[in-house]
Amino acid sequence: MSIDETPLDLGRRFHQALVSADWDGIRALLHDDATWTLPGDNTVSGTAEGADAVVERAQLIASYGLDFELLHTLVSRENMALSLHNTARRQDAVLDEHLATVCRLRDGKIASIETYLSDVPGMNAFFV
Repeated sequence: MSIDETPLDLGRRFHQALVSADWDGIRALLHDDATWTLPGDNTVSGTAEGADAVVERAQLIASYGLDFELLHTLVSRENMALSLHNTARRQDAVLDEHLATVCRLRDGKIASIETYLSDVPGMNAFFV
């Protein structure tokens, strides 16, 4: 994040990189020690530790063919969150969830991500 960039700008850049599969773009937004925590008990749950692991998590989630519909980019004084509606279909499994991906920022980059979901059982059934 440049000196003129805001948390809102960073949130928009993160979402754009995610939907366009710009993994280097996501990596550039992260601190080396960044983490990403997701609830549930499935292949994408738990905490990814380190920027490379965070990018790998994003790649794995995207590999399931998700549509990451951005509803809102939300900001606090120092952090930001993405309000998303994620949908996907895989054979007989359907994903239809609302979520908040909360990003804590440090020195203009993402230090940690925590995702809050509307349907953890549905996520568990989809990401087997």
